[in-house]
Amino acid sequence: MKRFFPIFQTDPQPKSFLRAQWRHLAFANYEVPPSALLPYLPAGTELDLWNGKCYLSLVAFLFLETQVFGFKVPGHTNFEEVNIRFYVRRFDGNEWKRGVVFIKEIVPKSAIAFIANTFYKEKYERLPMRHAFSETEKAKNYAFGWRKSGKWNTFSVTTVKASSEIPPGSETEFITEHYFGYSRQSAARTFEYEVRHPRWERYEVLDYKIDVDFESVYGQDFAFLDKAEPVSVFLADGSAISVENKILIAG
Repeated sequence: MKRFFPIFQTDPQPKSFLRAQWRHLAFANYEVPPSALLPYLPAGTELDLWNGKCYLSLVAFLFLETQVFGFKVPGHTNFEEVNIRFYVRRFDGNEWKRGVVFIKEIVPKSAIAFIANTFYKEKYERLPMRHAFSETEKAKNYAFGWRKSGKWNTFSVTTVKASSEIPPGSETEFITEHYFGYSRQSAARTFEYEVRHPRWERYEVLDYKIDVDFESVYGQDFAFLDKAEPVSVFLADGSAISVENKILIAG
């Protein structure tokens, strides 16, 4: 049976593919061998390294107030997402553009996955998800979960209560200051899209827990992460964002 979703337009002249709030972004950052990512590298880009190190990140966060092409889909505006991504750059003839490539993005809403896969040719999967936030006098707690093959995978962090500016030249700045997305359609075909948001602040992480079956969720190519430890973990406050319409840059 086909499902139809009522939609409400909130922007009479939408210019962006997507507008939303990205909030409470938990990052676990792994140093990985470049060879692990080369099969996923989009044409026209190269790996972006920080101090000679190649990074892949597990990222969990909340989508809030989501609009696609200026429309809100009831029941599909606020939801969790978790993804793994890596970092690339592209010289467009005038300047270097720094961006990310998503291996897989997980959301709990079928319509969101369908729209992203259909219009942006991304690699979304719909899975049951949950989150829980709490606060004490001294700390904040953020927990995200997603279920695959009967197992709940979890990523949780405990942070200080006050955010701080991200230091220039830091690893955290490298991770967060990538403002383009690159989608590999084939060995020769790549789409680029801009992601706009202000500079974020970060929360220092006091403790974290990662219980993820990377092989089950992301495939055999990433089974090595099951035994890996992140080199850093932090939480970014987030902001309003917009994802602009994609352009073909290769192929």
